[in-house]
Parts: sequence; C-alpha cells; structure tokens
Amino acid sequence: MITVYGIRNCATMKKARAWLERRGVAYEFHDYQLAGIDRERLERWCGAVGWEALLNRSGTTFRKLSDAQKSGLDERRAVALMRTQPSMIKRPVIEAGGRIIVGFDEQAYRGLARAGAGARAHGD
Repeated sequence: MITVYGIRNCATMKKARAWLERRGVAYEFHDYQLAGIDRERLERWCGAVGWEALLNRSGTTFRKLSDAQKSGLDERRAVALMRTQPSMIKRPVIEAGGRIIVGFDEQAYRGLARAGAGARAHGD
C-alpha cells in the first residue's frame, strides 16, 4: 500500500497527487495538518532519510520561528517542531513498501507507477 502524507492545498502536493492519479497509482492520503502525525512515524522517517531532509526550512512557518527556536536544531527538537506544526514537514512524504520518498521526484515515483498501475486513488 502506498500512503501519501501532506497538506491538501499545498501546490507540490497537488502536483504529486496529479502525477500519481494520471498513472493510475492507488494510494491513501493522510493530511497531517488535519489528522496530525505521530512521533514514532516522524522518528522512523528521520531514521530513513534524516531529519534535515524532512524539515521544510524554506516555508513561512519555519521562517517565522525566532532565531532562538532555529538555532541549535537537532533531531529531537526538529521532530517536536514538526509534530506541533506539521506544515514544517516537507511535502509530500510517501511510504511505499518500506520506502520513504520526500518531496516530488518523478524519477523516484516511476517505481510507484509500475507497482500501483491500474488502481484508483482514494483516501480523500
């Protein structure tokens, strides 16, 4: 099963979901702005790709943090920030067969299209 994590109205999310849907890739969608995200999942993602790859430093939510909140970041503090403000998680995050893909990456998605072709997207 493929699960796409993100925020529904994010432009990158829309592009990723459209890409998957055009290719008939089945997925469940988890809007972590509405449903939240658990610490264990974030820690697993950090273990797989690194917290630096997950933390969206270019978004307005991160940029609005104080200098004190931004300085000395480590995995524990980054996970706490991402849990309380999920918009600080890069989007989308895709879990598929033990793989974690962060961001919209057509090359990485090609394997998903081969694995999930012919099925309908759901979870909206």
